[in-house]
Amino acid sequence: MFDFLGRYDVLGAFWTTVQLTLLSAVGSLVWGTLLAGMRVGPVPLMRGFGTAYVNIVRNIPLTVIILFSSLGLSQTLGITLGAHDFKVQGFRLAVLGLILYTSAFVCEAIRSGINTVPVGQAEAARAIGLSFTQVLGLIVLPQAFRAAIGPLTNVLIALTKNTTVAAAIGVAEAAFLMKEMIENEAQLLVISAVIAFGFVCLTLPTGLILGWVGKKMAVKR
Repeated sequence: MFDFLGRYDVLGAFWTTVQLTLLSAVGSLVWGTLLAGMRVGPVPLMRGFGTAYVNIVRNIPLTVIILFSSLGLSQTLGITLGAHDFKVQGFRLAVLGLILYTSAFVCEAIRSGINTVPVGQAEAARAIGLSFTQVLGLIVLPQAFRAAIGPLTNVLIALTKNTTVAAAIGVAEAAFLMKEMIENEAQLLVISAVIAFGFVCLTLPTGLILGWVGKKMAVKR
C-alpha cells in the first residue's frame, strides 16, 4: 500500500519544511522583538509604526503576503534576494513572507511577556540612570522571554503548519509534494495520512518540549 512512497522524496520535502520553519522562526523572533520594543517604547512615532504594523499584518491572509513576496517583490520590483535560481529565489521569498507575517504574532507574544514584568523594576532601573534600551535589554526582556515561552510555542507550531502556504509559489515542501502525489496517485487517504503524520511528528514534540521548558523557566512571582 505504501510502495508508491519510494517514488517521491518525502523526507526531502519535510526537510524543506523544517528549513522554512527554522529560518522563519529566527527572523520572526528578531523582527518581532524589535516590534515589541517599539510598541512599549517612549517614541510616539515608533509606537505608532509598531501598532499599525501588527494590526495590519495580522489581518492580511498569509497567502496574500506570500504571493506578494513572489509576484510583487520578484516579478514587479525585481527583488530576488540575491538568488538567480528560481527554486532558491522562491524559497527565500517564502521565508521573507513568513517572517513578515509571523513577526506580528511574535510581537504580541513578547509584549504579553513584557506586561508580566512589574513596573517597579523598570522604574528602579531608570532611577539608577539606565536608558530605555538598557532597561529593556537587561531587565525587561530576559523576564519577558521566560514568561512568553508558552505563547511563542503556539506561534512556532502555527508557523510550522503555515509553511504549507509556500506551495502557492512553487516551494517544494510537504504540501507541494502532497499535491503532486495526489495528482499522480489514486491513494488519497494514504497520502493525506502520511503527510498529516509527518506534521504531527514535527509539531507534537515541539509543543511537549517547549511546554516543559516553559514550566521550568517560568518566573515565580
